[in-house]
Amino acid sequence: MTYELAAAEGKRDDPCWPAFARRYGFDVGQPVQWEVEALEPAELQRVVLEAVERYIDRAQLTQQLAEERRQRRRLAEFLGRFGDSDGS
Repeated sequence: MTYELAAAEGKRDDPCWPAFARRYGFDVGQPVQWEVEALEPAELQRVVLEAVERYIDRAQLTQQLAEERRQRRRLAEFLGRFGDSDGS
């Protein structure tokens, strides 16, 4: 999909530019960059998730999310021992 994002002059000292330019057919001597933040947030999220989907280890992700839930519960329990934090 093409988004027609406005291009801006890229950083001449970007060490990644030459390989990127050669890979995608750009002029190595004329670095260019695009502000992907100009995309709607939902579309940016969709593009990123589509790009990384095949690299996600679902079992590891499930374990990590479960661990994060446990940590949040423990933190909430810990903070709950102190009552309101408004100073009253």
